Amino acid sequence: MKLRQTKRCIGILTAGGDCPGLNAAIRAVAKSAHHHGIQVLGFLDGFRGLVENRSMLLDDRAVSGILTQGGTLLGTSRDKPHKMNMGGTVMDMTSVAVANARRLQIECLVCLGGNGTQKNAWQLHENGGLNVLTLPKTIDNDVAMTDISFGFDTALTIDTEAIDRLHTTATSHHRIIVCELMGHSAGWLALGAGIAGGADVILIPEIPYDKQAIADFILARRHSGKRFSIVAMAEGALSCEEAAALAKAGARVAADKKRAGRAKKTEKAGAMDDGHLLIKEPKVNRLARELEELTEIETRTTSLGHVQRGGTPTPSDRLLCTRLGTMAGELLASRHYNVMVGVRGDACVPVSLEKVAGVVRRVPAGHAWLRAAERVGTCLGVHELDA
Repeated sequence: MKLRQTKRCIGILTAGGDCPGLNAAIRAVAKSAHHHGIQVLGFLDGFRGLVENRSMLLDDRAVSGILTQGGTLLGTSRDKPHKMNMGGTVMDMTSVAVANARRLQIECLVCLGGNGTQKNAWQLHENGGLNVLTLPKTIDNDVAMTDISFGFDTALTIDTEAIDRLHTTATSHHRIIVCELMGHSAGWLALGAGIAGGADVILIPEIPYDKQAIADFILARRHSGKRFSIVAMAEGALSCEEAAALAKAGARVAADKKRAGRAKKTEKAGAMDDGHLLIKEPKVNRLARELEELTEIETRTTSLGHVQRGGTPTPSDRLLCTRLGTMAGELLASRHYNVMVGVRGDACVPVSLEKVAGVVRRVPAGHAWLRAAERVGTCLGVHELDA
């Protein structure tokens, strides 16, 4: 797309997984930019659209009526500019991406995304000299240097409602139900929804779980007259054995890198045991089977999957997206680039993108949510959580 440049121009794209609130954020950035006399160009399908020079003009008409819509009108992808598959060959397309932005006289590229997007945006600036500005998007709530990411509240609402609904069938049939929620590296979503939904057991990546401790807890509930249990399990939750194996594999890879000067690639097909990869059943299914064997209580599983990323954003997410987007507009107007717009308390503030890139915000030991869960009698997968 070729523009007649009569005013300042910025680009915007959405990258990574789709998420409720993306359209609300696009709208806020665009309308705020328009307020400051800045033209907005949207790149289609994430960084791939920038590399392939596919874009659309985001004028007031284009962003009208999208506040409540889920997904992203720009489309998204997980492509990385420096490692992009181009017809079967993985290539570094950073220079092409930057050249396209320069050709369109893009002053700054606004990137809406999670951890990967933050890192990719920073690399575009560091390796290509392109001015960037980012907004934190992820239902996992694991972007560093911000109190919250947009999309989290909507997913939290969906997950909590799901756990609420599972209570009725678990109660009716006196079952254990293990509900798998998203969260590869951080347990904010499972922990928050588990507490809000009254889950009896909450398992998160930050705390390796002991299946016997969970079984003992559930049996104690049964003996006290409570004939059902709900387990909220993050998809990245690991048993103590899996965590030990992963640490062992990581140490081995680190040693290989040190000796050979290169990383040893490891498939993600299963857990590693004595140097061999084992194809295993899904973790949620395995845990359910193990709990049924240990407790002799009928156990079922539910995995919400992509349902958590879809649908209309909650009012809280719409408000957050509007606040983040309008602050982005202020920063663009003042040419304050190469930062992420983060949330600190009641304020939206610019934070160093260099400090955000590559950092995962995990649930820290002793966090208030963990203490609250313990104090209402929730099992966190271990007999006793260290302070």
